[in-house]
Amino acid sequence: MKEPIVSFADFDEQKVLFDLENVHGINPHRFEMCLLDGILFEDAESGRCVGFKDVRADEFWVRGHFPEVPLMPGVLICESAAQLCSYFAAKTKLLGTPIIALGGLDDVRFRSPVKPGSRMVTMLQREKSRANIMINGRFQCFVNRELVCDGNIKGVAINT
Repeated sequence: MKEPIVSFADFDEQKVLFDLENVHGINPHRFEMCLLDGILFEDAESGRCVGFKDVRADEFWVRGHFPEVPLMPGVLICESAAQLCSYFAAKTKLLGTPIIALGGLDDVRFRSPVKPGSRMVTMLQREKSRANIMINGRFQCFVNRELVCDGNIKGVAINT
């Protein structure tokens, strides 16, 4: 297994540093498209951040993906990672804009399913950034400390 971006020993999975209200103060995502429930760890100097999504049984996709065995769609797992990237870039003022959009994904691998009732912990490592333009990083998603998804992500500044 790949080493986690942030060791699980470096944070408490049950101790929320910044809750949903704080996330809403940074990220514009709301309602069904809010896929980041809180922050468990952040370190601007090292460019690392850890957030989480508590996957509920009443999520909009559960009824149809798949009716007998609900599995969180991969695109939503990636969107959750994108929202963590957006949060980190906005919070640390890397891009100078409040709106950071998904610019691309590379080398994404889905390793295990994410099901309702799970807490998905997502880790981000900033690899590089250019002011007012973009942030590149790598991400990992875990359920019960098991790697379920990983890849590389790019966020781009959107000027409104």
